[in-house]
Amino acid sequence: MVRIRLDHIGIAVNDLEEGQHFWKLLGMIPELEDEHVEDQGVITRFIPISTEEHQKPAMIELLYPTAKDTPIGKFIDRRGIGVQQLCFQVDDIYSMITHLENSGITMIDRVPRKGSKGCLIAFVHPKSTGGVLVELSQ
Repeated sequence: MVRIRLDHIGIAVNDLEEGQHFWKLLGMIPELEDEHVEDQGVITRFIPISTEEHQKPAMIELLYPTAKDTPIGKFIDRRGIGVQQLCFQVDDIYSMITHLENSGITMIDRVPRKGSKGCLIAFVHPKSTGGVLVELSQ
């Protein structure tokens, strides 16, 4: 059985401080440091959804574009701010990509690439998921 869990919900924002305001009102505390993922042209800010110590919490990931011609910049221009993707953590991203492709799913990334926090990531094309951009992470 493949283990999978919700890792984070990615939300495109025009401003990180403004983007975190609501989540802080709910009592969620952002991590101390943002990360600049240069090859994706984005600054990320993670906000854990839970503070329970016995398991890694799912998170809100605020995605701030460093330029208008980046993937998140283009997303905001087309659709506005809001939920951009769902990310699921998997044990073996290579096996999951193979399994999905063998099942007729279209991948944006057939080979994983480096994402934030040093993870390997791969995106599933929204046309295979009912219109939702899905990120796989290991």
